[in-house]
Amino acid sequence: MIVNQIGEARTALHELIEQSENIVAFTGAGISTECGVPDFRSKDSPWLRYKPIEFDLFMSDVLMREEAWRRKFALDDIYSMAQPGRGHYALANLVRQGKMSSIITQNIDNLHQLSGVDDEHIIELHGNGTYATCLSCGLRHEIADVRRAFEASGAAPECRSCGGPVKSATISFGQAMPEEAMQKAHKATQACDLFLAIGSSLVVYPAAAFPLLATQNQARLVILNGEPTPLDSEADLVLRGDIGDILEPFAS
Repeated sequence: MIVNQIGEARTALHELIEQSENIVAFTGAGISTECGVPDFRSKDSPWLRYKPIEFDLFMSDVLMREEAWRRKFALDDIYSMAQPGRGHYALANLVRQGKMSSIITQNIDNLHQLSGVDDEHIIELHGNGTYATCLSCGLRHEIADVRRAFEASGAAPECRSCGGPVKSATISFGQAMPEEAMQKAHKATQACDLFLAIGSSLVVYPAAAFPLLATQNQARLVILNGEPTPLDSEADLVLRGDIGDILEPFAS
């Protein structure tokens, strides 16, 4: 069933949430656009101007590492001050109530954490852009420290511990998905009875496979997005509209 009216959408979602005991959310860029974080596919998206450097190029060419950091900081200047929106707070409230066990997210903006959700309930499939890691030893590096050093020298940052290449703690194109996060997401999806796919185009795999996994395990699937997705026909309920408007009542 596809619902376009906001009142109907809120009512239908409320009924499913009340009937459920273990909800898992799966979030994409659409939940953060009202916060000022650009999505990837809009016509004027800054991601099109500052395209991510593929992982193999990052690793093989120091000039590409420098360019990757230039693009990273340009994007940070656009949205690094973003704060959680109504959708983030709605999910945080469901976690707090014990209705939602996990939030699986494709986003790298840290907004679920800022909304008050503990790390134990958040599974980041594409990493986190608010810090960096050494690709050799795994040491965490704070973005502010990396930026100061980069702007002073223009050189691609190296680990202060082992000298290895330092990269934003995000998953680049061509980089292996994080095994632990994928396992956690798989386990959470199999255990839920309601799977909420929110603000995702559901075209990026393997992440987009989780909604189907949920239905295979008899969970109900709700897709909340501003545009149609390839999995709409598999959903028990499709809510088409503004994510913040629909989720706002669930934030308190």
